[in-house]
Amino acid sequence: MSDVDTVVIGSGAGGMAAALVLAQAGERVLVCEQHYVPGGWCHSFTLGGYRFSPGVHYIGELGEGGGLRELYEGLGLANDLEFFQLDPAGYEVARIGDAEPFRYPAGKDALIAALSQRFPAEAKGISRYVETLQRLSDQLALLSRVRGPLDALLLPWRARTVVRHGFGSLEKLQRRYLRDPLLRQICSVQGGDYGLPPHRTPAVLHGALAEHYFEGGWYPRGGGFALPRAFLRGLKRAGGELKLRAEVSEILTEGRPGKLRAIGVRLADGTEVRAKRVISNADPRVTFRLVGHERLSVKLRKKLAKTRYSCAVLSLFLAVDMDLRAAGLTSGNLWWSEGVDVDPYAAVQDPSRWEELGPAGLFLTATTLKDPTKHAQGRHLLEVFCMVPYEPFRRWEGTEHGQRGAAYEALKARWSERILAVVERLVPGVRDAIAFQELGTPLTNDFYVAASEGSIYGIEKTLDQLGPGAFPLQTEVTDLHMCGASTLSHGVVGATRSGIAVAKGILGVRQRELYRYGEGQRLRCYSAEDPSAWPEEIQRAAARARERGEPVSSDA
Repeated sequence: MSDVDTVVIGSGAGGMAAALVLAQAGERVLVCEQHYVPGGWCHSFTLGGYRFSPGVHYIGELGEGGGLRELYEGLGLANDLEFFQLDPAGYEVARIGDAEPFRYPAGKDALIAALSQRFPAEAKGISRYVETLQRLSDQLALLSRVRGPLDALLLPWRARTVVRHGFGSLEKLQRRYLRDPLLRQICSVQGGDYGLPPHRTPAVLHGALAEHYFEGGWYPRGGGFALPRAFLRGLKRAGGELKLRAEVSEILTEGRPGKLRAIGVRLADGTEVRAKRVISNADPRVTFRLVGHERLSVKLRKKLAKTRYSCAVLSLFLAVDMDLRAAGLTSGNLWWSEGVDVDPYAAVQDPSRWEELGPAGLFLTATTLKDPTKHAQGRHLLEVFCMVPYEPFRRWEGTEHGQRGAAYEALKARWSERILAVVERLVPGVRDAIAFQELGTPLTNDFYVAASEGSIYGIEKTLDQLGPGAFPLQTEVTDLHMCGASTLSHGVVGATRSGIAVAKGILGVRQRELYRYGEGQRLRCYSAEDPSAWPEEIQRAAARARERGEPVSSDA
């Protein structure tokens, strides 16, 4: 007899979504998390007394009728979540060299209008380009709805934009419609959300991402941890269990190679948990190491050997004593690149030259402007990310924090200074206002999130590793399922939907049957830019943070 029905490895967005749905259906579910806090990339942590959320910077589809809003409400999570909408006049800000910044407005038509106003000679091409992105996203959804031979036969006509443009590169699509190099780079800044340059980005991937954010971006009150906390509350209400500091050392199986079946897990402390099935939210390298490579088919071993992982990042965390709004920042994200002729991904693509090429591109965000109730000790918090290759950090793989030697500390100090020099250009005066700073490296991601090669988006999202090239939800091991960034899609939304898809397949139900737990619930969303529209409780929380300098956080 099994101890539980389902063991879930990892409490990231995908694992928690699968666990919640199965528990709500009456399954006995146990989630095993190796970290001391839940959430995977959605977790928050404290450094120097300040709360940072490195994996959640904004989420789309939370407006009226949005797909993610429907998900949170339908699963009964809306009462445990609140969001702030990022600046609708510029939820993304592109800073390309010395050119005037471009602010991405919320709304597809508003985006077309803003781009056309900035580049009037390109208005026709801009409209066609943005509409093509919309069609790519819409038609991509059709690929998952093929139910029989007739659907397959009609697919090339119904998804003709995908057939025509989707399998080519983003660069090729942009050059078809956009002539100005600055315009093309402005339209590429969101590529940081999957970590590829335009010439290696499948157009269909960028179309799906662009459509996700057409109506703008939102940030959870309390930071990224608000998401796993809401799922955990729902899981507990449904009778499920989360076990922290519960590292899985082995996925237990029976049978022979090629005919294996998962029957549970063994934890690092020797505890065995028997289950009808196992769901892994870990990446493929970790997942199949737990099974044992010698027990896998030759085909799968070859696929694992060829799998490439996405870029890693250096993460600079800052607490500053200054008025960030007076310095020109809003709740919107800021994407910077050195210039229109500079590839911001050059260092990522060439590990041998990454130090020479320097930080050619950065992502900067002020989380205390996104969530005005979350000031820390009266200061503002900045998070800055620079994409880097993993290879230069491999020499310290497996070492512990504080034990990596002088060369590692010198590298951190050198890159902290290089990144900070760019931040000073973007936010003049920030250097003199720093009350706290710390740099995280790809080894940090490897340790805390068990991310192979410090990857931030799972497997690399090139065309050969998307769709059929990604890892399937049902593995070759019977009753071993996978979810997360290396399966259907990446990011908070992609990983969440992959977990729901796994659970839906296990239960054999339609998705709408899962969205029946939130009757009467309505997601609460506020404007980060308009205090006059905040409810009284939000206004009081923000006022306390300003007046007393006390940490005010809904994730306490």
